[in-house]
Amino acid sequence: MFEDFINALQNFKQNKTRTFLSLLGVIIGVASVILITTLGQSATENVKKSFGSSGLDIIKISSGFMNRRSASRIQFNESFRTELWENIENIKKIHLINNLSATLVYGDLSVNGSGVAIEHDYLQMYNFELEYGNFFSVTDNISGSQKIILGSEVAQALFPEGNALGKKIILISSNIRFGFEVVGVLKEQSGGMENPSTSVYIPRGFYSKKIQPNPIASSIVCQVTDQKLSTKVAENIKSYVEEKSGVENILNIMSMATFLEQYDQIMGTMTLLLSGVAAISLLVGGVGIMNIMIVTVTERKKEIGIRKALGASPRAIKLQFLVESATITLFGGFLGVIVGIALSGIVVFAMNWEFAIQWGACLLSFFFSAFVGVFFGLNPASRAAKLDPVAALSAE
Repeated sequence: MFEDFINALQNFKQNKTRTFLSLLGVIIGVASVILITTLGQSATENVKKSFGSSGLDIIKISSGFMNRRSASRIQFNESFRTELWENIENIKKIHLINNLSATLVYGDLSVNGSGVAIEHDYLQMYNFELEYGNFFSVTDNISGSQKIILGSEVAQALFPEGNALGKKIILISSNIRFGFEVVGVLKEQSGGMENPSTSVYIPRGFYSKKIQPNPIASSIVCQVTDQKLSTKVAENIKSYVEEKSGVENILNIMSMATFLEQYDQIMGTMTLLLSGVAAISLLVGGVGIMNIMIVTVTERKKEIGIRKALGASPRAIKLQFLVESATITLFGGFLGVIVGIALSGIVVFAMNWEFAIQWGACLLSFFFSAFVGVFFGLNPASRAAKLDPVAALSAE
């Protein structure tokens, strides 16, 4: 077989143009598969990176959009929080939050933001970090302190010089003015279910005492014990509430982990389909190789006749041409892998994504190219093996 491999290389040198044309289809097919799979994986990793680690263990519950009237049967209050604690496993924390419209004023400057009334460790649950200042304490929430934490964009709009800590600002909600002291400013965050950059946060204790006594929460946010359980816990909450209320889709449940799982599935399916389309070009290249190998067999009839006259068996002749066909596709597969990785690197660099190459796809494409060579080389190799020595020797 090694001798057949050396002979194949010598034949390629003698027919460089034909060899290049044979390689081209394989190179394009393999490179396309690698490009598609790498870009798909890189895009997925880029999405995951943009979300970071914040919120992957978080489940956010609100009333179902299509069932506002039915959803009134479920009230997001302390009683409902207790029900979740008692009936749903693998929950670490449960927070009640209230949203409010908010216009923030400091001196002559004002900005609109999303107000959120939260419990003391809500922001830490999301792994949000402070640029400076402090988070709320348990006492702040219980006593209803008039303290406020600003998102980065709100802080920049009100305090362009950057010294917001300790400043007194006005929050206007429902045409009522409230005074707050800035105790913290959040770092700029990206991704996740919650974007705090344009939000401001006040203690929920203040909200329930001064803005809306005995409030029903706008939504409930749960933290699970393990982010791998987020999807399961979300399903359990949905099933429990629907069974209790007798109404389907009564809740809208958001889970970043579930979203990423669905995104992975969608990207995986799309990548698989596109890779299948790209692989067709590899098969087309295989057809081209078969045709060229048939021409090669025709041109080398005399060589085949001489080998048979010297005692070469049909099996040896067949193996010779199979090795040639497989060598072409293996070399084409190798070049295709290099081209695919290079093109992927260029695109990923241009998109400023993380380079996440699919080495499994590289190996699979490489060995599939060998299979294509053997499969499409069978017909020409069989023709060569079946040639009559006398007829082959007399061929011009």
